[in-house]
Amino acid sequence: MEKKKTYVEDIERTLYDIRNEDRSSYKVEQGLTEQIIRDIAAKKHDPQWMLDFRLGSLQEYYRQSLPEWGPDLSELNMDQIVTYVQPDAKMAGRWEDVPEDIKDTFDRLGIPEAEQTSLAGVGAQYDSEVVYHSIQEDLVKQGVIYTDMETALREHEAIVREHFMQLVPPKDHKFAALHGAVWSGGSFVYVPEGVKVEIPLQSYFRLNAAGAGQFEHTLIILEKNSSLHFIEGCSAPKYNVTNLHAGCVELFVGEGARLRYSTIENWSRNMMNLNTKRAIVEKNGIIEWVSGSFGSHVSMLYPCSVLHGENARCEFTGVTFASKGQNLDTGASVIHAAPYTSANISTRTISKSGGQATYRSAVKVTEKAHHAKCSVNCESLMLDDISRSDTLPAMDIQGDEADIGHEATIGRISDEAVFYLMSRGISEDEAKAMIVRGFVEPIAKELPLEYAVEMNNLVNIELEGAMG
Repeated sequence: MEKKKTYVEDIERTLYDIRNEDRSSYKVEQGLTEQIIRDIAAKKHDPQWMLDFRLGSLQEYYRQSLPEWGPDLSELNMDQIVTYVQPDAKMAGRWEDVPEDIKDTFDRLGIPEAEQTSLAGVGAQYDSEVVYHSIQEDLVKQGVIYTDMETALREHEAIVREHFMQLVPPKDHKFAALHGAVWSGGSFVYVPEGVKVEIPLQSYFRLNAAGAGQFEHTLIILEKNSSLHFIEGCSAPKYNVTNLHAGCVELFVGEGARLRYSTIENWSRNMMNLNTKRAIVEKNGIIEWVSGSFGSHVSMLYPCSVLHGENARCEFTGVTFASKGQNLDTGASVIHAAPYTSANISTRTISKSGGQATYRSAVKVTEKAHHAKCSVNCESLMLDDISRSDTLPAMDIQGDEADIGHEATIGRISDEAVFYLMSRGISEDEAKAMIVRGFVEPIAKELPLEYAVEMNNLVNIELEGAMG
């Protein structure tokens, strides 16, 4: 008798796929030219050094070739991408002052409610500009700065100029260069020495325009012995044209400081998600990454931690869920550049309906990083026999005194486990959902409550459907 196959059908992502009418007040022409870069810089009133930086990045973009490894990016045609879309809204400090249609979008995504119940500050970006920003007054009194990047460039120019794209220089790769040329929006956070931000800050990025790109820049600086939890959310409605996300995140974690950076990326299935994230961690500092990758047609995302000071630490926890038509190439990288540094990478990848999920990691231990420790654990779960999962670790160990380990498991969902749960009166589809939720539970428990709920909802959306 032919073995019964399990089929999990996609359903419409109703909440995230609602789109607004395009009421942008300004947008540049499609494509990527020097004049477009000058138009963006003029619209944003960039100082001369930033315009020069953009133009230099554009030249670097044309010098660089597409990566020859990873997913196929041939569908991306920059001649058809609009790199700057200004929404018909001014930046507001009161939620009531945000235009009604934009406010409704963020209301549906739960942003204002989350601010009232569990956040110390919120930023909301719509297309290429931040439309709302707030921060609790007691944090301002302690010297914490949390604002959009354009405001930071005007009001804290020296700090921005010292740090901007120093961790991720435009020469790094083609899409870092693209970002340097057309970046817009994003968040700036500065936490002074010794200040503990007890309640999370959150930025949410929504791309509404079809055929557009979003290129927000996030710059976070933690001084000595400070701490912060920063949450980032992303989503977009689905269109039948390619959209592009090529943001950049730079995290500076000072001596003895602790930063947790949590992300749920839930782009639509027409999105190319080519994001770059990097942290540098000084002596006794800690960087914690919590990452969820859903949606998007193609993703290439590998948050990097540079453990620059003695006893610096990195914890990375991630989950990726790839379904039909998705090629999600995700992972993490760590550079041990000082003695007694340690890192722990733990990921879960799930693939179904022909989706392709790839875990890609890179661990480097320099000669001076004696007594470094690094543990890499990747578990992959395939929900059918037409999906694919790959694990591609790379390790460069340049010293003798290092303790490095890598463990990977790839498997199908257990028929025995499903049968056992069904024998206890649970339906087949719920049994399967329970197993998947249990599989991603180590990641969900690391997220703030409202984001754990969102991630579980996304898992349920991916799993709902008929079984037969």
